[in-house]
Amino acid sequence: MTAVRPDPPCSRPAPPTSRPVCGPCPGIALDLGSARTRAWAQGRGIILDTPTVTDPRDDASRPVQRGAIVDPEGTALMLERLLAGRIPRSTRPLIVLTTPVLGGVAYRKAARTALDVLRPHTVLTIPRATAVALGAGEDTTRPLLIVDIGAHLTEIFLLTDGAVADAHSIALGTDDLDHVTTHHDITEAVTGTVRDMLTSDRTSQTLDALGNGVLLAGGGALRPEFTPQLAEELRTPVRPVPGPHQAALRGAAKTLESAHRHPSVAPVPAVPPDRPAVLRHPGRRRRE
Repeated sequence: MTAVRPDPPCSRPAPPTSRPVCGPCPGIALDLGSARTRAWAQGRGIILDTPTVTDPRDDASRPVQRGAIVDPEGTALMLERLLAGRIPRSTRPLIVLTTPVLGGVAYRKAARTALDVLRPHTVLTIPRATAVALGAGEDTTRPLLIVDIGAHLTEIFLLTDGAVADAHSIALGTDDLDHVTTHHDITEAVTGTVRDMLTSDRTSQTLDALGNGVLLAGGGALRPEFTPQLAEELRTPVRPVPGPHQAALRGAAKTLESAHRHPSVAPVPAVPPDRPAVLRHPGRRRRE
C-alpha cells in the first residue's frame, strides 16, 4: 500500500471554549475503473456504482481508458460531480484508491491530480490485486493466482505473502466482445499469459498458485462462459469470487477501516473562518 503525501495539519488548535468544528475525517474507498467508478463510504457502505464519464450526457467522455487516467482534469470534474457534495466542507477525507498493478508512478500522479478536487487529508493506494484478495476474504499467506476480467482490461496477478510477485495486463475486456472478439479470444490470451508466467518463474510460486486454483474477479466473472473455458484451458479449478465486480472495492474498504484506526491517521480540524490557519511545512515524503 502506498501513501501519497498527506496535507499538513493545522498547527493552531481551536481554543478550548470553541465548539468542535469537525469529528474524525470521513473515509472513502474508491475503485476508479475504465467503465465504472465505485465508491464506499465509512458508515454508509457503497455510495456509488456509476459509469466513468466526465459528462453524464456524453458517453464518449471517458477520462479513464484501459487502466490509465488519460484525462486527469476530466477525472477531477467527474469526482467533483459525484463525490464533492457527499463530503462535509469542514472535513478532509481519508481516501483509499485501488490502482492497476502496472500503472506505476504515472497512474498515482495522475490520480493525485484528480483527487485534489476532494481536498483529501491523505490518499492511500492499494494494488488492485491485493484489494481483490482482501475483498474475497482469501488467505493471502498462500500463493494466489487471480484473473480480473474487466470491461476494458484483463489483468493476471500472482500474489505471494500478500504482495504482488508478478502481474500482466491484456487490453481486452467484456466490452470488446462482439462477432470479431469472442470469449475464446480472451480465454486464449489469459492462458498464454499464465503459460509465460510459468515458464519465466524460476521458483515454484506460480505453479503452486495454479495448483490452488484460479480466482476469477471483475465483471467477466459474472459471465457464465469464462469459468468453464478457463478451467478447461488451465486444467485447474476456477472459482469466481463473491460479488466479483465489487471485490476490489470491498478490499479497499477493509484497508480504509484498518487505516482509519491507525494512530498516524489523525483527523484534520477545520479552521473557523475568524481564525486564520498557521501551517507547518515539514519535508514531504513519498513511499513508493
